[in-house]
Amino acid sequence: MTDAFIVAAARTAGGRRKGALAGVHPADLGGMVLDALVERSGIDPAAIEDVIAGCVSQAGEQSFALGRNMVLASGLPDSVPAVTIDRQCGSSQQALHFAAQAVMSGTQDLLIAAGVESMTRVPMGSNYTLHAQAGMGQGPWSRRILDRYGVSEFSQFHGAQAIADKYGFSREDMDRYALESHRRAADAIKAGLFREEIVPVHVDGTIFDTDEGVRFDASPEGMAGVKPIIEGGAITAANASQMTDGASGVLVASAQAVKDHGLTPIARIHSLAVTAGDPVIMLEEPIPATRKALARAGMKLEDIDLFEVNEAFASIPMAWLKALGADPAKLNARGGAIALGHPLGASGTKLMTTMIHALRQQGKRWGLQTMCEGGGMANVTIVEAL
Repeated sequence: MTDAFIVAAARTAGGRRKGALAGVHPADLGGMVLDALVERSGIDPAAIEDVIAGCVSQAGEQSFALGRNMVLASGLPDSVPAVTIDRQCGSSQQALHFAAQAVMSGTQDLLIAAGVESMTRVPMGSNYTLHAQAGMGQGPWSRRILDRYGVSEFSQFHGAQAIADKYGFSREDMDRYALESHRRAADAIKAGLFREEIVPVHVDGTIFDTDEGVRFDASPEGMAGVKPIIEGGAITAANASQMTDGASGVLVASAQAVKDHGLTPIARIHSLAVTAGDPVIMLEEPIPATRKALARAGMKLEDIDLFEVNEAFASIPMAWLKALGADPAKLNARGGAIALGHPLGASGTKLMTTMIHALRQQGKRWGLQTMCEGGGMANVTIVEAL
């Protein structure tokens, strides 16, 4: 089995919903990232064998083979194929897994794993809510599924609250975590730490290249004033991820492709895992998934230098920390989705891009990324920075 290397990683800055990127078609946004990966690696774009694109709300402008439309919107030749996949919030992390597996199996040598989500232009859930409003079908969950689990729906908000209750996190605990996410992200922006990874986007004569959702003036008092999402609950918009527009991607190559094309690897894929569990609590799966990934890799938690655990809600990384006993200083060291945003299908390769750049800038070696996903799933990726 051959090694799979990442030779380029890039992302757009996160645009607030109805913010700076609201006027950009998601195919164009994704195409910009594809072009950036080609430019940064120096690869002949015709050599790319496939583009695997993650996207969650595959409707409207994100329908009809979005991955292929990203290629058509880019400078890549139309000989480059593409496919669009949905593993909910882990879609582009799974795209990376599929690309790495293609390389490791020896069936392909050069692929792009990417993701895009415009939560402005294609609102979250619109791929099924619009059908419901039109009286078409009964929705994604059949009566058989709902009866099996004794619920009327599967809700990420209820799952996040259930995890907070299970681990004993108060509203104040989660607000405190959220405040730290903004502080870390603000510090990283001020220090220019994201500069290398961000693809500038030209919008209406200006350049957008700074994450728009970070609140430099975030305060405990301001967070305390935000209403709970669920009546009587502790989950609020202030301690949850932000709806965001954005795109990201990584270029994955085999050792032979690295040699043939004169590429410079920036990371090596060390281990991949995906697991599934309770679809009702839904968002707790990164904990067992991390244990499985480390066991398969023959590693311990202490071996890892940096962790990226997606901040869908503050209770998720907090539960992960508490259950595994990880070092909080290593977790989301440059802030997470609460501050930087969560562009759904783009978040997987977005977090990977940030983690690889952070490892290399700090001269560190091992990184672990995991993502909670709708349906009670989780991906884990362990990489070695080079």
